[in-house]
Amino acid sequence: MRYISTRGGVQPIGFAEAVMMGLATDGGLLLPEHLPTIDAKTWQHWAGLSFQELALAVMTPFIGDAIPTADLKSLIDRSCRTFSHPEITPVVPVDTRHVLELFHGPTLAFKDVALQFLGNLFAYLLDRSGGRLNILGATSGDTGSAAIHGVRGKERIHIFMIHPHGRVSPTQERQMTTVLDANVHNIAVQGTFDDGQHIVKTLFNDLEFKNAYQLGAVNSINWARILAQIVYYVYAWGRVSGGNLNHAVTFSVPTGNFGDIFAGYVARRMGLPIKRLLLATNRNDILTRFMATGVYQTGRVAPTISPSMDIQVSSNFERYLYYLFQGDAERVRACMEDLAHSGRFQVTAAEQATAAAELPAVAVDEAATLEQIRSTYTRHNYLLDPHTAVGFRAAQGKSGTVVCLATAHPAKFAAAVQQAIGHEPDLPPALAGLAELPSRCAVMPADAGAVRRFIEESLPPLS
Repeated sequence: MRYISTRGGVQPIGFAEAVMMGLATDGGLLLPEHLPTIDAKTWQHWAGLSFQELALAVMTPFIGDAIPTADLKSLIDRSCRTFSHPEITPVVPVDTRHVLELFHGPTLAFKDVALQFLGNLFAYLLDRSGGRLNILGATSGDTGSAAIHGVRGKERIHIFMIHPHGRVSPTQERQMTTVLDANVHNIAVQGTFDDGQHIVKTLFNDLEFKNAYQLGAVNSINWARILAQIVYYVYAWGRVSGGNLNHAVTFSVPTGNFGDIFAGYVARRMGLPIKRLLLATNRNDILTRFMATGVYQTGRVAPTISPSMDIQVSSNFERYLYYLFQGDAERVRACMEDLAHSGRFQVTAAEQATAAAELPAVAVDEAATLEQIRSTYTRHNYLLDPHTAVGFRAAQGKSGTVVCLATAHPAKFAAAVQQAIGHEPDLPPALAGLAELPSRCAVMPADAGAVRRFIEESLPPLS
C-alpha cells in the first residue's frame, strides 16, 4: 500500500514513511492510493474476532509488508494492555440505542485507542531506523493527554503539545501538565485550539525547520490515527449485527476535528454496512452549516461545555473533500488556499447534496446537551459526558440500530455533569489525586515564532 497527498504534491510513499511524515510535505494530508474492498465472507469472519484480532486484520492491508505480521501483532497487543476493559471498546445498550464505549484507555478518552498504538508504532520504527523524533501537536483537550501518555518516557521521542490556555477542562489540563517525564513539553497558548492548530501547520510547512528538528505529527493529520479508529467501527458493527450483512448500522459521532467520523467514512467506503454516519456538532456548527449550504466559512470559536468540539477549522475535512471532489487534488488545494486567505470556500450544489446525504449533520445546543445528560441518567442510570451527549441527542428518533460513540468518561467533565444532574460523577482511579500532583507548563502567546523558539531552546536540532 502506498500513500499520496490530498493536494497532489507528494510522490507515492510507503506506510512507514507516511507515518513519520505526518503532515504531507505539500501541506496536504496523506491518504492510501486506494482503499481495500472487503468481501462478504471476510466481513462475516471479522464480526466474530476479538478486538486485537480484528485490529490485525483491518490494519494489515493498509500496512502491507512495511511491518512483519508478528511485529504488528505485538504492537497491537502491547497497545491494548493499557485498557481496563477486556473488550477494549465494549458496546453497551442504553435505551433504544447502543453506546460504543471508547474511554477505557489510560486517559479515559477515545484518542487512547489510536494513540497508544501510534506511540508504540513510533518507537518501533525509530528503533528500527536508529532515528529520533520530535512530536508537535495541538489539542482541544483529549488528544494531548492521550498522545503524552502514548509516548512518555520513550527514549527516542520528545513531544511538544499545545493546548489553548484556560479553554480545556481542568481535568484535561491536569492529565497533560502533571506528566513530568523529561521528554514531555506542555505549551499553553493564549488563544483557541484553531490558533494552536495553525501554529502546528505553520511549523510543519517550514520544511527547513521541520527537517532540522525531525518534526512528527500525532494529531489526526497522521494517517495511522485514522487507521486505528477504523477498527472500532468494524468491531461495533460485528457486536450488534452478529455478522449479518443485511444489518446496516447508524453511527452517531460527536465531531470536532473530523478524524473520528472520517474513520467511519473510510470503513463505509471499504464496504462496512453503515446505514448513516450522523455528524453531530455543538454550537460551533461550521460542519453542520456546510452540509446545509455548501459553504465552509469560519467564525469565532464559542466556548462550550463540550470543549473538545470547540473548533472552526476541522483538519480531517480536507481528506473528505478529496473524495467529494473525486480525487481532484487541484480543487482540494484551491479550497484550502481560499480557506487560508479568506476564511471560506464553497462547493457546487451537487457536491453539497452529496455531502449532506453521506454525512447528515445535526447541531445540538447547550440546553439540549445538559437535558440529554440529565434524562439519560435519570431514566437509564447511565451517565454521558457532554460530547457523547451531543451525539446521543443527534441520534434521537433515528430508526434501526443506532450506535453512539462515547468519546470520553464523564468524570473528565465534572462541572458539566454536575450542572446536569446536581452532583459530580465518581472519580475513577485514573483521575483520583490528579489535582494534588505537581505540574509543568509553558504559557506563551499564540505565535508560531514563540513556539519555534521554545522548541529550539528545549533541544538541539537533530541534523
